[in-house]
Amino acid sequence: MTYKVKPLLENKFWIVEDEGVKVGTLSRDEEKFIFCNKGEISFHNESQAKKQFGKNFLTAKITNDNEEINDIHGYPTKGKSYNSLFDISRKLPLFTKSNKSKSVYCAGYYLIKFNTIWLKSFCPKLVTLEKNQYMGPYKTEFEMKTALSYVNRTN
Repeated sequence: MTYKVKPLLENKFWIVEDEGVKVGTLSRDEEKFIFCNKGEISFHNESQAKKQFGKNFLTAKITNDNEEINDIHGYPTKGKSYNSLFDISRKLPLFTKSNKSKSVYCAGYYLIKFNTIWLKSFCPKLVTLEKNQYMGPYKTEFEMKTALSYVNRTN
């Protein structure tokens, strides 16, 4: 069996795939490596883990496939964006994910209130903001988390 290992946390946690299908996770603590699929298999040292998952799995870098960061009117988006515009009345940076798409997304970070809970969101659909109370857009995740902290303290 040939595994492909994708890092999620550098030198700490990986997703293990076999021919593109996730088969488990690999984690590392101070003493050993632990492979979890249907059961748990421990590798007591780095050489045993390298024998199973390939000698280069520790040097693999975290990649975001097709996750190019773009900017629409000063607000971040992931991936390629099309048909960008700024809705002046709602003060929202808008875009679509393909040239012919009818789904409109809002660039940036937002807080959206579902029932009584404020949740964080990155580039939500415009229809979601139209149906719910929201705060934003924020240019950074830090700004959004600061606003969430303030909202949680005042409620």
